[in-house]
Amino acid sequence: MFSLTVRSHFMIAHSLPREAFGPAQGLHGATFVAEVTFRRRALNADAIVLDIGEAGKVLDSVLAGLNYKNLDEHPDFAGRLSTTEALAQYIADAVAAQIRDGADGRELAGLDVTLRETPDAWAGYSLDFDAS
Repeated sequence: MFSLTVRSHFMIAHSLPREAFGPAQGLHGATFVAEVTFRRRALNADAIVLDIGEAGKVLDSVLAGLNYKNLDEHPDFAGRLSTTEALAQYIADAVAAQIRDGADGRELAGLDVTLRETPDAWAGYSLDFDAS
C-alpha cells in the first residue's frame, strides 16, 4: 500500500458541554495540526498516489470552512459535540467528497485523518474505499 500525507493547521473555538470534559465544557480555543494520508494500492501512470499540490489544496479548502470559526455556531455541528474525534471524521468525509470525483481519487483505497491537538495528544479517523 502506498501513501501520501499532507498537513496544515487551523484554529477553532468551541465548547464541550458535558461533565466528562471538565474545564473544556466552557468556550475555549484550540489549534489543530491536520494530517490527511491518502492510501492507494498501486501508483498511477505518473508513479504517484495523488498530486501533492492538489491534495494540499483539497485539505486547505476543507479547513477554510473551519478556521477561526466558533463550532458552537457552525451549522454542520448543530446538536453535535465537536470533539477531536468528531472533527477528524468531519474532515475525512469532506476531503473524500472532494477528492473521490477525480480520476486518481477514484483509485484511492482510503484516507486517514489525524488531528494533533498537542505534540503529545491526537485523535484520528480512517475511511476505506472500494477502489475501482
